[in-house]
Amino acid sequence: MSLFGIFAVLITLAALFGFVNEQTLRLPTAIGVTLASLVLSLGLILLHQLGIGVGIGPEAMLGQVDFDNLLMQGLLSFLLFAGALHVDLDELRRNRWPVLVLATVGVVLSTFLVGTVTWWLLGRLGLGISYPWALVFGALISPTDPIAVLGILKQAKTPKSIENLITGESLFNDGIGVVVFTALVAVATSSDGIEPSHVAKLFLEEAVGGVLYGLALGLVAYWLLKSIDNYSVEVLITLAVVMGGYALAGALHTSGPLAMVVAGLLLGNQGRAFAMSDTTREHLDTFWELVDEILNALLFVLIGLEVLVLDMSWELVLLGAAAIPVVLGARLTAVLSTLHALGLRARYERYTARVMTWGGLRGGISIALALSLPAGGERGLIVGATYVIVVFSILVQGLTIGPLARRIPAVSRG
Repeated sequence: MSLFGIFAVLITLAALFGFVNEQTLRLPTAIGVTLASLVLSLGLILLHQLGIGVGIGPEAMLGQVDFDNLLMQGLLSFLLFAGALHVDLDELRRNRWPVLVLATVGVVLSTFLVGTVTWWLLGRLGLGISYPWALVFGALISPTDPIAVLGILKQAKTPKSIENLITGESLFNDGIGVVVFTALVAVATSSDGIEPSHVAKLFLEEAVGGVLYGLALGLVAYWLLKSIDNYSVEVLITLAVVMGGYALAGALHTSGPLAMVVAGLLLGNQGRAFAMSDTTREHLDTFWELVDEILNALLFVLIGLEVLVLDMSWELVLLGAAAIPVVLGARLTAVLSTLHALGLRARYERYTARVMTWGGLRGGISIALALSLPAGGERGLIVGATYVIVVFSILVQGLTIGPLARRIPAVSRG
């Protein structure tokens, strides 16, 4: 099937699942679309097991889709920019220290905790995995996914202070998580080990370089937007920032995700206030909201269908289920440690850590990173466990974060 044909099928499925969700389930779009595509996938697998060959076609189609490349080199730049475009910079400044610490120290702490406990657990189960590869798993599953978080928190009605904290953290910690993941994969695959100076250099190039590059990119775009008053050209400029800017970030070996977040924040706040007319703001918001909704639906359809091409087994499903409390425990530890270390427990309500832990969703980025691992015995374990955790995160945590957020404040006041 041609590339156009594949996307035609995926967009059609996204539209169909979205329609069915709106008409019947009425769940948040990300959850409804994921659930519908997962049910379709499991149905096709069941039919295939019964000897009915309808499952072969979708498998062949999805086999042509490089999920890792599609998300990390395509969809991610649009989704991060669109998400950052509507974040209030003043609120982000107010939460800058917990966001910064959670996105850096919190990710590293969670990586270590998840990796260590997983390594111990697999050893007890007789599924030996080296400690560096266990840390790789910790690195790819620790960052909260901004795509999943932004898509679901919009409809979850969490307290605004916590929503801003989770959103701000999720926009930055995936970029940091990718840097940590890249460094740990280099350690795991190297026979000679990696010098600490190499890791420090990687962090400076990717993380610090990504922030500075995104700032420069945003300033150039800001100047261009301020120089003209033609909404169609201005929308085109923002598209160039996302597509051209992300591609150039790869060539410069710096973090494209962080660059998109910083550029989106600058244009969504300073650019919106001082470089755009009311007409441009209206068209820009409409355009990027549509891009965000369409690509989100496409991504969550892919997440649900991805089970068709993964080499899953009941052992891997049970392993992933066993890892869920490990990941949630590490997340809770990272959140509590951050709030205690910064002396912020009094600033945030006592239920903040629980809502942030349950609302720290994992999504497509974790799957993409797992699928990018080189072939080997460890890859199968990591990919299977990651997929189970992501599906649980989107369906179970995503469905219950709203009721939890609405219930806990009432309990705390009582």
